[in-house]
Amino acid sequence: MKVLGISGSPRRDHTTDKLVKEILSKIDGETEFVSLAGKRIGPCIGCLACVEDNICKINDDMKELRQKIVEADAYVIGSANYFSMLNGLTHCFLERFYQFRHNEGKAVAGKPGIAVGVGGSGGSAGDFPVKNIKTFFQYSQIECIGEISAQGAACCFSCGYGETCKAGAIHMFFGPGTKITEDIIPDLSKQPDKIVEAHELGRKLSGRLKALVVAT
Repeated sequence: MKVLGISGSPRRDHTTDKLVKEILSKIDGETEFVSLAGKRIGPCIGCLACVEDNICKINDDMKELRQKIVEADAYVIGSANYFSMLNGLTHCFLERFYQFRHNEGKAVAGKPGIAVGVGGSGGSAGDFPVKNIKTFFQYSQIECIGEISAQGAACCFSCGYGETCKAGAIHMFFGPGTKITEDIIPDLSKQPDKIVEAHELGRKLSGRLKALVVAT
């Protein structure tokens, strides 16, 4: 059994990547991690060219990912919160699952999945992309067996203007005059409870896959 982990964050090696990898680390079986960062994946254009054979005809990087999606037995899909919603790259990726829905296509239907969200302000910020991912799961008949959200570092921490920009996250979250220091930069390593939760989800997904093997 194989679990495919997808991080839809355009920023490599940040919290979304790390959280998806933490879940995969507790899977007792084959796993593969794919970052969508740098990939060219456009939205579904509603051309219906996939209706006959459930294969999208758009010529971009989704082509190379299609077989990985079909071959996987379960999914861990993560996204960053952009403007209180799924970030665009992840949204385009999940829109393209439309290709699997025709003529009772069952390439992804019935498979278990975990939704992962990361938000810059902490609290419920990561819940927004989780909710969006779960909606896409529902449309694709993927069974969401768990979800997790954590806090990541907003781009304002590293853009070079974070301390002076009045419209940015530093001013918004910490107030004017705040200096960016290591202790205020969010990182998954500073959220041990989230790492524990991610590991529990990994074990839960692993158990579900083992049960499916026994059942078949």
